[in-house]
Amino acid sequence: MSGGAHGMDEHAPIFVISAAAELAGMHPQTLRQYDRLGLVEPQRTPGKSRRYSMRDVLQLREIAELSAAGVSLEGIRRILELENRVNVLARRVHELEGALADEMLNRPGRRVFAAGAEGDVISLKAGTRVRRSNAVVVWRPLGNGERH
Repeated sequence: MSGGAHGMDEHAPIFVISAAAELAGMHPQTLRQYDRLGLVEPQRTPGKSRRYSMRDVLQLREIAELSAAGVSLEGIRRILELENRVNVLARRVHELEGALADEMLNRPGRRVFAAGAEGDVISLKAGTRVRRSNAVVVWRPLGNGERH
């Protein structure tokens, strides 16, 4: 996924730990701790050195903000996990909306589905409606201890 005006890939592992720490306003040892805890998982070179992406740096800044607000490291881990899950689901919804729109545009005589009176699924041609009963039902509560 590319980002920025210059087409830089925000996931490209380009920063050594000292540069990432400086960009995030943290000490390199803090980045090592966050890596051990799984809060930020930088990529590794063949020599096992950490390489951080711009996305990692942004996540480190978010961790710093949450920490400054008094959120525990476990709370931060959970927040990041949920944010990542929301992002994945939002992308999936976007894909499915696109697929649905394509399907609706590319299908002449497409069908619509509705719920029948008994809860069953009814297939209808586009532009038609379900026939509904027009019967009137009158309900009269039992009163004064009467039983029927």
